[in-house]
Amino acid sequence: MLNKYFEYRKHKTNFRTEVIAGVTTFLTMAYIMFLNPFILSGEFAGTEKGFFDFGAVFTATILATAVACFIMAFHGKTWPVGLAPGMGINAFVAYGVVAGQGYTPQAALGAVLVAGVIFLAISLTPIRAWLINSIPKSLKLGIGAGIGLFLAIIGLEIMGVVGDHPVTLVTLGDIKNPLVLLACATFVFMIVLEKMKVRGNIIIGILLFSIIAWVSGLAKFNGVVGSIPPMTYLFEFDLKAAFSAGMASIIFTLLFIDFFDTAGTLTSVANVAGKVDRKGKVQDIDKAMLSDSVGTVAGAMMGTTTVTSYVESGSGVKAGGRTGMTSLVIGVLFLACLFFAPLATSLPKEIDGAALLYVAILFVRNITDIEWNDIAESGPAVLAMIVMPLTYSISNGIALAFIAYALIRIFTGKFGKTSPAIWVIAAASVLSFYVG
Repeated sequence: MLNKYFEYRKHKTNFRTEVIAGVTTFLTMAYIMFLNPFILSGEFAGTEKGFFDFGAVFTATILATAVACFIMAFHGKTWPVGLAPGMGINAFVAYGVVAGQGYTPQAALGAVLVAGVIFLAISLTPIRAWLINSIPKSLKLGIGAGIGLFLAIIGLEIMGVVGDHPVTLVTLGDIKNPLVLLACATFVFMIVLEKMKVRGNIIIGILLFSIIAWVSGLAKFNGVVGSIPPMTYLFEFDLKAAFSAGMASIIFTLLFIDFFDTAGTLTSVANVAGKVDRKGKVQDIDKAMLSDSVGTVAGAMMGTTTVTSYVESGSGVKAGGRTGMTSLVIGVLFLACLFFAPLATSLPKEIDGAALLYVAILFVRNITDIEWNDIAESGPAVLAMIVMPLTYSISNGIALAFIAYALIRIFTGKFGKTSPAIWVIAAASVLSFYVG
């Protein structure tokens, strides 16, 4: 039945290869089941600020991931892609929206849902291609790198490497602390495994060094398996709060990140899978974008942040995955992890911080493709990279980068050669500062 649906022979693959590809991708992205609830629950910052419930997000993360993967498997059946709540967006929601602006988790989920519905609508219209082609490459790369630096400062704080200072704002943390040293070792270990081309380096690093912390008495071990935590936020999104004026910039940020992250990831996977024709057109990308957007809507309803396609899917493609069967395997494997909540709560926060710092590097490394020879292109990109971590806000970085880019285009006499999308986003960015 699976062979008939996924057409293995047509795509030069088979059941065994697709299963291996699915397992490979699962290992490279399994860390999200631990990091997403850790970030959204504010385990580092404390729960007094109204963060999400850890157990509820753990369950929602796994179920939303599985559902999104199943949608990709059966609708975008030629795409061997894994989907899960996106890194960067979860930190933005936790630290920028909930803790930073005081919105409730339900209001934040409402914003995620609205952004997902808009993404879904865009995926069904020609607006999708227009937007993708309208945003300059350097700006996309700069924003992506800025998200990486935003994750990096959070990760370093969680590790204990960076601390508060009343004068300089930040300073070196207590690096003599055994857990801080263990977190630093975890970070180095993950890089070494990546250099050795060991798949699943993040999850291996998290589990190995957590075991060391448990055995040495530096952290408490709560067990491996247990009951499934209840889904506290199932259909608990607050649409009234989501449609308030102050939420406009938040919804735009969620939509912007998800849209271009998905487009970039799918294009990257398509190149590895040979799905790009001679004219540069990606085959069946409409189905993949639609599946991704439906996954976001489903995730918001279950109680987690924006679900998006994972670039780690490239590891499964390299292992031979060519059809949605790979996505199906990923979804099934995540479902099998539903009972691991005690293990998730046992992971030392410093180890989680090291994993977050490693993920941050993956976001930053594409800055080599920015047009450094053209200051009009690289300037706004660097501005986005600097503003995000220093203002602790992804939305501020995006807004200021677009405003700067638009002004530069005006004063360099390129007003008529600039896409209307730039002017619209820049104007909305200016308005967001007044409304917010």
